Amino acid sequence: MVRYRLTVEYDGGPFVGWQRQDTGLGVQQVVEEAITAFSGEEARVHCAGRTDAGVHAYGQVAHFDLVRGDVTTKTVRDALNHHMKPHPVSIIEAEIVDDAFHARFSATEREYLYRIMNRRARPAIERGHVWWVPQTLDAEAMHGAAQVLVGKHDFTSFRASICQAQSPVKTLDELRVTRVGDEIHIKARARSFLHHQVRNMTGTLMDVGRGKWTAADVEAALAACDRSAGGQTAPPDGLYLVRVGYEPL
Repeated sequence: MVRYRLTVEYDGGPFVGWQRQDTGLGVQQVVEEAITAFSGEEARVHCAGRTDAGVHAYGQVAHFDLVRGDVTTKTVRDALNHHMKPHPVSIIEAEIVDDAFHARFSATEREYLYRIMNRRARPAIERGHVWWVPQTLDAEAMHGAAQVLVGKHDFTSFRASICQAQSPVKTLDELRVTRVGDEIHIKARARSFLHHQVRNMTGTLMDVGRGKWTAADVEAALAACDRSAGGQTAPPDGLYLVRVGYEPL
């Protein structure tokens, strides 16, 4: 039995999310069917983080096991990409790893990027890949307010009602807001996140950017430990899983 680690890139638009579901096509199903098509084996693919419908990935990490041990990493990468051609999913890299490696449980940090298109004209090429906010946003104010959320906190106010995490307490290592041309980028980095945490923090910071909220309001929302005290949930279109960190192999 050989364990392979994959770095996966995908456009989340056409999918119901990462996870295989009865309600539609998941990225997991696409990858698993490609493995069967080239190897003849039915393998279960485990990922570092289950992204929601419409959420994209530059650097999702997954792993699976094959009984046959004569398949090179290059063959795995190229064969999977060949069989996934109809879908916007690509294996960037494949590696052989120790059996102790687990894409989810071995991860030491996860990094997300949220892209806001901040201009009067609606996006054409980037439609479905950014959150379009036509009102001018103050990125500096957003970044200042974001620092209130950095550190170890009870993030109940930024947690989805369907979140299955045992505890709402998380440590947010970085939350950085920058303007890049017509876009505002929000970078979030932590060992793990609650369901919708990044999208809920983004929706709250957007209100700061348009002058509706202040950093003090964000601090009060955090302290309330009540989802109704937080801002709106940003749409999935602008969210990307950028990178997953691990201890050196």
